[in-house]
Amino acid sequence: MLHFTSDRFWKRITRRQNLVSALLSTYYFSMEQIEAATEGFDPANKIGEGGFGSVYKGLLEDGTRVAVKQLSSQSSQGNREFLNEVGMISALEHPNLVKLFGCCIDGNQLLLVYEYMENNSLGRALFGHEGNRLKLDWSTRYAICLGVAKGLAYLHEESVFRIVHRDIKATNILLDKNLNPKISDFGLAKLYEKEHTHISTRVAGTVGYMAPEYATRGYLTDKADVYSYGVVVLEVVSGKKNADETFLHLLDLAFLLLEEGRLIELVDPSLNLDYPQEEALRLLNVALLCCNSSPTLRPAMSTVARMLTGEIDVPIPTKDASVNDDWITGALKKLSSDSQPKNGQLHNSPGVSEISQRDDENVAFHTSTSESLSDVSRAS
Repeated sequence: MLHFTSDRFWKRITRRQNLVSALLSTYYFSMEQIEAATEGFDPANKIGEGGFGSVYKGLLEDGTRVAVKQLSSQSSQGNREFLNEVGMISALEHPNLVKLFGCCIDGNQLLLVYEYMENNSLGRALFGHEGNRLKLDWSTRYAICLGVAKGLAYLHEESVFRIVHRDIKATNILLDKNLNPKISDFGLAKLYEKEHTHISTRVAGTVGYMAPEYATRGYLTDKADVYSYGVVVLEVVSGKKNADETFLHLLDLAFLLLEEGRLIELVDPSLNLDYPQEEALRLLNVALLCCNSSPTLRPAMSTVARMLTGEIDVPIPTKDASVNDDWITGALKKLSSDSQPKNGQLHNSPGVSEISQRDDENVAFHTSTSESLSDVSRAS
């Protein structure tokens, strides 16, 4: 018992040292550099707006295009988000994670400097205003889903920290000039130790993407991200939002079609059947495996990536118990209507996702708290 406690103690010390090292190694920009890059925060360079500040595009002296995200140090949420972003992203390196170039602290302003993402977010590409949507062909959609899976596998299993993102959704997946996906917005992320079965924590995230055990009980594991990923994949394949004011959840419809042997009908009709059916069904089946109501039955993200590359077979999912047959008629009627959401415009920046995803579609209520990155940093 003493040996076990000692091991846990030294793991905690090592983790804190890694966090402090990450914070100290982050490049620091002066306010003069930031103002020069954004031309004095010229309104013409403003590319995003959120609950905790604004986002500006900028150009560094060496010609590098950046996105500058403002957070207020007077806001406790702003402070937590700043510490999470700097402490986590600066220690991570993966082609499917957004790159943080550095930060700046000036008075009450906290500034984060990211790589600039030319094609904004996956959310805007799929559901944005008509002029902002992108025509994504099947191969691009499949590549996006695979890239996000690899990024999450890195966070959960391969990085120096084991991280649960907690807010995986289409607007938090950014697209570069070649439409490669990059996971962004680590403001809600949590460190996760494998020797713990789960974390009990304050619930924060986006309704419709949160795993049921997390949304209802604050029970958090990396499988919560797996669930959210499954919902995003359904959106990518179908071209439909996971829920809107006139429709039930896309996930419920998917399980209904699975039960009726018509899952392929969920594929976006705008693709005009220009996709391999076998590949489409593979992706849809993987999504439904990820959305199993039991976290222990969801695959690990590394397994998901291997399923998508064809390295391992994809089991056929079964109907989820959460599907309610009372609304079957309405679901089938909605399926025949391919209308997109009317209010689809998203205010994401091409360099970083919305500053605050904690709007009226999000929830944040208290259960029990756990050690967050900011707690660890203070304890250091």
